[in-house]
Amino acid sequence: MSELNNNSTGRINSLFEFACRLIDGENGKLLIAEYEPFIEKVTAVETMHILDSLLLQGYPLKIIKSYVGKIINVFYKSLNGNKWDKPGEGHFLYYLMLENREVEHIIAEARPAIKSILKGAGADQEMTLVHLRTFINRLKDYDLHYIKKENILFPYLEKSFAQHRCLQLMWSFHDDFRDSLKALESALQGDKPDKEYLNKELGRLFFVIYPVIFREEQIVFPVAFHTLQENAWIEMLEQSFETGWCYSIKPLIEENTECSLFNSSGMVNLDTGFLNPEQLVLLFNNLPVDITYVDQNNEVRYFSGAKHRIFPRSKAIIGRKVQNCHPPESVHVVNEIIDSFRIGVKNHADFWIQTKGCFIYIRYFALRNEQGEYIGTIEVSQDVTEIRKLEGEKKLLDWNK
Repeated sequence: MSELNNNSTGRINSLFEFACRLIDGENGKLLIAEYEPFIEKVTAVETMHILDSLLLQGYPLKIIKSYVGKIINVFYKSLNGNKWDKPGEGHFLYYLMLENREVEHIIAEARPAIKSILKGAGADQEMTLVHLRTFINRLKDYDLHYIKKENILFPYLEKSFAQHRCLQLMWSFHDDFRDSLKALESALQGDKPDKEYLNKELGRLFFVIYPVIFREEQIVFPVAFHTLQENAWIEMLEQSFETGWCYSIKPLIEENTECSLFNSSGMVNLDTGFLNPEQLVLLFNNLPVDITYVDQNNEVRYFSGAKHRIFPRSKAIIGRKVQNCHPPESVHVVNEIIDSFRIGVKNHADFWIQTKGCFIYIRYFALRNEQGEYIGTIEVSQDVTEIRKLEGEKKLLDWNK
């Protein structure tokens, strides 16, 4: 082991060395004994530094993800013993932690039904199945918790904490939660679900929920709390009202619904016409599509309002790298699209998905100035479910029929 003193840099280097050797396949027990002086005092900040360094070192995200549980388990005693001054009511993090307490309560309530189904015990298996399906539906609401983290908390932390790349690992676990819910919902459709499959998938679900809660409240939240300024927390709480809170949680402040307009009262020259700022905002917000603009530096600069929005957005993403707005598994595709636009190989890319009973058409367009220079990409998404059903004709004169 490197002979390093116990200062911050030395500790992080030693803990990073431990994590690398663990991933590389060395004996875990021997490594823990060798690095015990550093492990027994590891902090939340150091943990984020270590995971960030692993990603920078070039380890594939999939590999780090498979080992992060083992690494955090080794650090568990120290992290769990690090008490931090948790914020009180009225703070964004307070309500996120309140959501965690609620989901823990919901899981505890569902355990008798889960145990009954898996063991085949109890007289009324049909009613037990109903309870279990209700449990899965209630867990769907918890996705709002992850959405707020991905679209509000993460962008602020990315701007203020240099070693933020491990947040992408957490996002990947969020997606595991979503995948597991879908699998369980499908498995519970029949009258006699496969108990072995159900047991495996429920275990997978809980193996995501509980570790993520611990990593939030003992790593990410304390780091964010001591890193971000008070005004950032106020902004995040205001933005959270658009996303919403699960399980009837209602923060103290009221939603800020005022729409900010440009300061100038003059008309905006659009080349083919002139609009004042209010008209321009109304125009974009009433188009039946989601619009997001990413500039030539890969930073999000604009997204349209919530009236027709399909995918969650918050003002926190303005200035955020577009790569950080996507799950880590699909970032390489985003980079390929943008690179093809930048060098002029392609000018658009089209995709379509089906979600929540809707057929969504997603299109990316390269923006170029009059000189043909690349100045960014716009994403346009539209729910075309009803459009795909159209047949025949409906002419202008038939507009009121």
